[in-house]
Amino acid sequence: MTAAKRTGGPPQSSAMPSPFPPIADYAFLSDCHTGALIAPDGAVDWLCVPRFDSPSIFGSLLDRQAGAFRFGPYGINVPSEIAYEPGTNVLRTTWKTPSGWVVVRDALTMGARVGKDTVTPHTRPPADDDADHTLVRTVECIDGQVEVELVCEPIFDYGRVVASWTVEPGDGHTADATGSDLTIRLQTDLAMGAEGDRVRARHVLNAGDRAYCSLSWGHDLAGPADVDEAVARIDATVRFWRAWLGRARIPDHRWREPIQRSALIIKGLTFMPTGATVAALTTSLPETPGGERNWDYRFTWMRDSTFTLQALHWLNLDWEADEFMQFVADLEPNDDGGMQIMYGIDGRRDLTEQTLDELSGYAGARPVRIGNGAFDQRQNDVYGAVLDSILMHTRRSQRLPRRLWPIVQSQAECATRVWGEPDQGIWEARGAPQHYVSSKLMCWVALDRASKLAQIGGDPELAQTWGKTAEEIRDDILDHGVSDRGVLRQHYDTDALDASTLLAPIFGFLPGTDERMHASVLATADELTENGFVLRYKTDETDDGMSGKEGTFLICSFWLVSGLAIVGEEQRARDLMERLLRISSPLGIYAEEFDVETGRHLGNVPQAFSHLALIEAAGRIILAERVAEL
Repeated sequence: MTAAKRTGGPPQSSAMPSPFPPIADYAFLSDCHTGALIAPDGAVDWLCVPRFDSPSIFGSLLDRQAGAFRFGPYGINVPSEIAYEPGTNVLRTTWKTPSGWVVVRDALTMGARVGKDTVTPHTRPPADDDADHTLVRTVECIDGQVEVELVCEPIFDYGRVVASWTVEPGDGHTADATGSDLTIRLQTDLAMGAEGDRVRARHVLNAGDRAYCSLSWGHDLAGPADVDEAVARIDATVRFWRAWLGRARIPDHRWREPIQRSALIIKGLTFMPTGATVAALTTSLPETPGGERNWDYRFTWMRDSTFTLQALHWLNLDWEADEFMQFVADLEPNDDGGMQIMYGIDGRRDLTEQTLDELSGYAGARPVRIGNGAFDQRQNDVYGAVLDSILMHTRRSQRLPRRLWPIVQSQAECATRVWGEPDQGIWEARGAPQHYVSSKLMCWVALDRASKLAQIGGDPELAQTWGKTAEEIRDDILDHGVSDRGVLRQHYDTDALDASTLLAPIFGFLPGTDERMHASVLATADELTENGFVLRYKTDETDDGMSGKEGTFLICSFWLVSGLAIVGEEQRARDLMERLLRISSPLGIYAEEFDVETGRHLGNVPQAFSHLALIEAAGRIILAERVAEL
């Protein structure tokens, strides 16, 4: 039910006064096992432990009574500056108070691997560095005198289980919180005391004074012993991120910083134990203010795979690319041999959806969902995403791993069998199945890439068979998926537009010089946009099984940048790219959608797809500029 239906009034504005911070104002931390969102007031409003998809222990993002953890100046909620330490996912917040200045640093810390990880066991070969399973926070008074406050109120299992606290007797520097079969340990050099369901501390710092706190969920619950160790752990985390980024190939270009930030976010959304990448850190942040378009994105979508591999290889991050491909190779297929559209980050198949009716939802957007009911939908684009990824990886590594060949065969066979059938489409519509053009397109990608892989594998007969089917699919799309004015349709029974047809030029369905490609890209740019930003489709023309309007989709806007560049509209591509870069969050983060009326971000955050598409779009323009320089 939309906000308008609940209240009888106009649709809710995303800029309506609310106790919930704007989605774009959150800072993102990661240790490649889980992530946290920190509000501008210094409170951790979202943290699930020990994994991205675990139940939250701090859930104020979705209900202001679902737990938070604040560390900052007492009585001051608006900082002077929030920034990442350059080249890292370590946060630095500077506060001005009436009596002085303090700087707070926050990190989900990373350090040298010590032994086997029993908290989140690895299925991939271990790296030199791994997560400490600890959130470390330090504060330093840099001028004057400031009273700082620590308030830790975890509420386990998505705000449903109140913590039971045990404070260490004596000076009260250690306290354990238990609930829902989980124990976490809070350590600090401040003197703490329990107040009901929370632990609290206050202390005055003078210029040069430092303090720290840490929250650990590791197997031994070990946190820093003192402020020096806390600073050392954060410094080690800074070195980890900078060393990792140093291995990436980042062009010396005016867009270097957004590319770097996107790379750091994609790495931060990677689950190191398996190599999987979550689509976003969060669940149920609304696509429609106050509405019902609220989904759990803490899973791995197969359609993301090709964009993930493309970005990682373009950045020269081949280790991460190989980790992801090995995760794909480990996945259990459906009974018909095809891949599900999404899996858990541990490879599990059952992602049954539930609603958490106890939670208010972000700014009243309900229901709050965990799990994703689309996991068993028929979406025929999945085969193309997987096979394009394998071809890209094979060309990069100059070999076709034996364990991937059975996947090539099974996905090609599935695509051959189903390409002529309707499905739910790339946007996981909950309406009636349709013959979506983008699904047919991705089946063409599947057979085209399978044919090329068969050639590499030395099977010319199979290459010819699959190539012939690819041509059959292409002909069908051109016969039934193009309107009378030469523009790709959303599906065969409508002339409505759909941004997913921008995948046609991106995947090379037709050359960029083809008039149908040019017309389709320009139709999207001119007719499926709000203030220049791209809608997935028009909700009043599409039976997606949901009510309410939605914002413009950032990935689609970045796809349009790529499409414009491919069909020769390079200046329009640059213009849109510049506009998109200007609407990032203050920390360079993108959610899923952008509300053009208010300038607010909507949907889950950080959104991997948005950042992957940013890298791809920037790469196409930078390549064109470099070629023009020759």
